[in-house]
Amino acid sequence: MACREAQELRAIIEGEQLTPCFQPIVDVGRQRVHGYEALIRGPEGSWMHSPLILFDVAMRTGLLVELDLMCRRLAVAAFVRLGLPGRLFLNVMPSTIVERDFREGLTLGYLREYGLAPNRVVIELTEHVPIQDYALMRQAVAHYRDMGFQVALDDLGAGHSSLRHWAELRPDFVKLDRHFVTGIDREPGKREFLRSILDVSRSLGCLLIAEGVETVEEYRCLWELDRSLSLLQGYFFARPSLTPPREIEHLLTSGAPLRQEKVRCARAVLKPLEPITPQWPVLDLAERFRADPTLRCVAVVENERPIGVVRRNEFLTLFTNPFSHALFSKRRIGELADPRMMVAVDETPLTALSQQLTDNSDVPQEDFVIVDAEERYQGMGNIVDLLREITSIQVRQARHANPLTGLPGNLLINQTLDEWLERGDAFTAVYCDLDNFKAYNDAYGYARGDRVIVALAQLLDELVGKRGFIGHIGGDDFMLLFEGHEWEHCCHAILEAFGAIAPDFYDASDRRAGGIWVENRQGQTHFCPFVSLSLAARPVCDGRGCDSLTIAEDLSELKQQAKRQAGNSLFIDRRQRC
Repeated sequence: MACREAQELRAIIEGEQLTPCFQPIVDVGRQRVHGYEALIRGPEGSWMHSPLILFDVAMRTGLLVELDLMCRRLAVAAFVRLGLPGRLFLNVMPSTIVERDFREGLTLGYLREYGLAPNRVVIELTEHVPIQDYALMRQAVAHYRDMGFQVALDDLGAGHSSLRHWAELRPDFVKLDRHFVTGIDREPGKREFLRSILDVSRSLGCLLIAEGVETVEEYRCLWELDRSLSLLQGYFFARPSLTPPREIEHLLTSGAPLRQEKVRCARAVLKPLEPITPQWPVLDLAERFRADPTLRCVAVVENERPIGVVRRNEFLTLFTNPFSHALFSKRRIGELADPRMMVAVDETPLTALSQQLTDNSDVPQEDFVIVDAEERYQGMGNIVDLLREITSIQVRQARHANPLTGLPGNLLINQTLDEWLERGDAFTAVYCDLDNFKAYNDAYGYARGDRVIVALAQLLDELVGKRGFIGHIGGDDFMLLFEGHEWEHCCHAILEAFGAIAPDFYDASDRRAGGIWVENRQGQTHFCPFVSLSLAARPVCDGRGCDSLTIAEDLSELKQQAKRQAGNSLFIDRRQRC
């Protein structure tokens, strides 16, 4: 029986009778496809059509490696042939990446054969048997990362997949098993579990993907639970298909949550309070204040434009003596309105609004009027709500900051890059990467390596500061975004400053030698000069002409060009493109 199964499976593999299907992984925050998971099917009509049966037979007959590699090659070929956008998530057995592929570089060979960049591929570790040798597995994962791949851990919480895998392998993505997604809108326990997993993912600097989203209720629950959980996959969006959808706008139903606002602005603290006119009787407003103890301030509006405010405490002090009603019985609000008021446009970012309040210290600041771009009254805001929103933003930024440097991490980098692209203005993206840093780490240890990274982060903060954006991708990689034309001068200043401090990271004897002697993987000793900095710059003339993934791909290519230059170097993309 086993011999017949082996023969039949071998014939399927050798005849390439396997069909790759693709299921989109959707970034619901950005309303687009993030990538596609490649899923394999056996011959149509065959008893081995199901992938579960196919791989079960492969395990029993010792053909798992051959089957896995063939699935990989066919998936890459189909992905390129279809011209699919985003990343390709390739299911890979851990046993195969520490065997033939690790030794022979087969996956990289497939990518070269079909013309797909490694930075568009995510190696998704899918288990049917437990990992036995974590040291070897870590080495294999590092090997793939060095070639430009990212790594995902599949089905967290199912089968052999465990938190130890997560801690040991430090993947870029973790896919949550569908068990924890099914019915999450009805089960509070699953929601609490997911909150805990999200906290772990933030602390380890990886992104969570929720699999098995099948209903609009599950989708809405996940989206409202935590807006940082934006990568979702499941039948609600699309089933695995030979020709999967490229766009997701038509897949999102009207009941799905709206796209989140990228930059929190004054609209976030707006309360649509009914205004009054200058002709309002004073006694009518007194009655309104008494009827609503929470009403603090009312806008006085004429022809849709605010002309003043009436503040509760000041107004009610007018009625402290027994003759007040008689005095004000025939008077109108226009006589009492205070024209000193803080006015904010509803599109004003909260940070700018806070600064605006600080700069207007001569105006009572507890409450302010919010208008639209044409200065028409929209509602009121108050400083307590503003402080609450700003605190929420700061907490969120702290969650997503790199724990070593405190700089914005990958999620905030991607969001900021998307914001700059959506504005449509010209800017320059610069990738920063240290050269010879691995040799330094091996020689001096991770603690001193961390000091180098922190020193570089401080240097970038000093020289870039408020003139641009600084993000810490991870390890020794940073991202800079510049507006205007001063970016090239700033980059040269960064290189000069880092070149001046680099020797101080070394012991005296190594400083005199100009570097260190280290042993490579083959046991050969070679000399590594001082740690240096490579900068790769990609000007963007019109942000609306490209997306963040294109920028990332271009920077990955440019970084390799920069690293080919010895010492501290800047490589600029001079091609005319946006």
